[in-house]
Amino acid sequence: MSDVTQFRRFMGAYSLLGIPAARWWRLLRENQFAVDPAFSHRAAVHSLTSLLNSALSRREARVYGTAIARTQVTEAPIFILGHHRSGTTHLHNLLALDDAQLAYPNTCQVIFPFTFLRGEAAQSALMAHLLPAQRPMDNMAVDPHHPQEDEFALSLLSSCSPYLWFIFPRHYDRYCPYISFENVPAEEVGRWQRALLSFAKKLTLRYGRRLVFKSPFHTARIRLIRQIFPNACFIHICRDPYTVFQSCRHMFQRLPWTMCLQDPSATFTDERIIGQYTAVYDRFFQDKAGIPADRFHEMHFEALERDPLGEMRLVYEKLGLHGFSAVEPKLRRYLDSIATYRKNSLPALPAPMQKRLAQAWHQSFEAWGYPT
Repeated sequence: MSDVTQFRRFMGAYSLLGIPAARWWRLLRENQFAVDPAFSHRAAVHSLTSLLNSALSRREARVYGTAIARTQVTEAPIFILGHHRSGTTHLHNLLALDDAQLAYPNTCQVIFPFTFLRGEAAQSALMAHLLPAQRPMDNMAVDPHHPQEDEFALSLLSSCSPYLWFIFPRHYDRYCPYISFENVPAEEVGRWQRALLSFAKKLTLRYGRRLVFKSPFHTARIRLIRQIFPNACFIHICRDPYTVFQSCRHMFQRLPWTMCLQDPSATFTDERIIGQYTAVYDRFFQDKAGIPADRFHEMHFEALERDPLGEMRLVYEKLGLHGFSAVEPKLRRYLDSIATYRKNSLPALPAPMQKRLAQAWHQSFEAWGYPT
């Protein structure tokens, strides 16, 4: 893994930049303070910054606590579903262009979920210096103001997220249940749901518009989300499972190094990628049938690539969103701006692995019409 050396130099695990001290020390205790020497500088940075985060968090709670508690999320949020590397980020970016009726959590807000109402300007400036120009697993730009996965915020707010396996990869199995919250204690389920609602309230207070959330693991949490937001809408984007596997393999060879406190090189194996995908879609296929037809839309990534305007028009029609004609020029400009973007070139899968995936993920291949 010669190309990951650059990531070791990151002073902090960027997903922990906004963690307060009490949660930081609890996370360390839960993992027996097992920080590898190569990443001790990151632990030291977060031990210091967590103290500042605690002070800023208390101040924000004093100033905004009452307003947050009174805020109602009156417009049902939209949740983008789909496994990692299925095109969820691209779809999120497209929907985010409709800033007349929609809002989204940005990178700064999900990294600093406790303090962004007061500190976002300074935090964004800090992140602009710390973040890489592009995501480590592909060539997509990174910016504090870009749409971002709320999973990062929920991992800090609830401490119940698979993304904590990026921090302590040797304790991978500890965090797997949070993919779908199967067999997770009710107290932890409730903590996660309260975190999602609280984050939604803060974003509603900030923007006053309908929210668009995106986390690949929400694909396995439809039932939990609908308990909080009964009228939530869902857009599921699927992609050729073979391509998803190859791209996930590439992602897990790079992304964990930007956040880890332990060497992740032996953690994200092929079998674990297969297991993650299976856990996500076993739950998804059980739960999606309960979503009312006018609150669910499914699309193929390949179709979105071929005809992005046509596919986005379908999204608006299916979910009852208005004003597509007004947002279409923004979509055209954005699509022109990324016209030269090139996806990663990945080698063909060997026949034995194709057979393994066709068996393990047969339900996905059949449901979406991808050939095996």
